[in-house]
Amino acid sequence: MPVIEARLQPLAAANTNEWLPELASGLKEGRVVPYLGPGLLDLIPDCPVPSTPEALVALLTAKVTVPHKIRNRLTQAAQYIENFKHRKSVVNQMDEVFAKVPSASPLHDWIARLAPPLVVESWYDDTLVKAYAAQRPAKDWGQVQGLSQSEHFGTWTAFYDADGQLAESCPPGWKSLVYRPIGGHSPASNYLVSDSDYVEVLTEIDIQTPIPAEVQALRKGKGFLFMGCRFNDQLTRSFARQIMKRSGERHWAVLPSEPTRMEARFLEENNVTRIELSLAEMATLLCAS
Repeated sequence: MPVIEARLQPLAAANTNEWLPELASGLKEGRVVPYLGPGLLDLIPDCPVPSTPEALVALLTAKVTVPHKIRNRLTQAAQYIENFKHRKSVVNQMDEVFAKVPSASPLHDWIARLAPPLVVESWYDDTLVKAYAAQRPAKDWGQVQGLSQSEHFGTWTAFYDADGQLAESCPPGWKSLVYRPIGGHSPASNYLVSDSDYVEVLTEIDIQTPIPAEVQALRKGKGFLFMGCRFNDQLTRSFARQIMKRSGERHWAVLPSEPTRMEARFLEENNVTRIELSLAEMATLLCAS
């Protein structure tokens, strides 16, 4: 079997004894970075916030009439609302959708207790930061969020401490940094959600301008473990690829479903090994490790 094929061979339940100890120890020792997507919310029964872009856009367009051809496209629908209503309308709707904070799943709590040096969280809900607030001392963690250029022109990110107060950067006492590249509900309603939001970021992301220097330093030599993420959209692939840039050589993704052609290509090009388990199974294994 060629080397590339062996490297991309999916990891299944039958051989967890071979890869789980390495992955679990990498997470605990800070050599592996958790990269969390909206699918993590599927671990929460009766979750009060949407866990997919499709569910989110359905809520946004339920109250605002948008052209039929973009009703199911999140970034285009958000742009239409922004253009014909106001940016504040988009923010207010997002605030309403994500006002409720889901109860943390065991995996959210496990990651908060573990407090890796860097965690990437790519959705708008506050579940993980709530788990951090419940599990961690207030002085040993904080978050950094991506900012919309329509509201913060020239400033790409903002740091916040555990109390939601602005911070200049990562204080030396922070053990763990939660990086939220597309923003988040708390503490300041920062959302990258419309076409224009993403165009501004993607124009600069190849040269890494929107990615904080602190994140770039923390990712060096590290592997990434993608959980609750899909790569069947160009935006998610672009963000993941650029956030992984200049990191380690090995990465993993929990993808129980057969990947699409573009997902498979993304995995191959970025040396991401597919873990062929459900997220619930993976969560159980990690929390017990």
